[in-house]
Amino acid sequence: MRHLRWSILLPGLLGLLLSCESAPASAPEEALLEPTELGPNAALIRNPVDQGIEQLDTVNVARLTFSGPLEYKFGEVKEGTVVQHEFAFTNTGTVPLLITDARSTCGCTVGDYPKEPVAPGGESVVSVTFDTNHKYGRQRKAVSLTANTYPAKTILYMDGTVINEK
Repeated sequence: MRHLRWSILLPGLLGLLLSCESAPASAPEEALLEPTELGPNAALIRNPVDQGIEQLDTVNVARLTFSGPLEYKFGEVKEGTVVQHEFAFTNTGTVPLLITDARSTCGCTVGDYPKEPVAPGGESVVSVTFDTNHKYGRQRKAVSLTANTYPAKTILYMDGTVINEK
């Protein structure tokens, strides 16, 4: 009985496996559209250093140049304090700068960034807020920015000590 089941199932399974196409999946139709058809920022997001080419074009990209350190040391604060700092930057690149994301590892730290492109030579700020509620001791919180720069990630830090005086 057991051999009979396998003799029926095995040819069916083999037929199913062999009938699958081995051709690669085609690109989505969206990839075939011109950048102008995808929206005003699509050309900025298609970073020339991300094209999988052997020689990277790191000249014709946006550049985040911060006027101060990438780390804000807030010293000692009482638990429950909301620490906020603005990281000022200039786009020293040759194309408009577009920041597409600012992520943190927890909800206590939030990054706010300009949603519109920053022209070459233009200045703006990334505002980072750290809520110390229920945090104690040494804290070093990171906010990771994603932009059309090379490299695409820039990390900003908030660093200090939260004192529990309860």
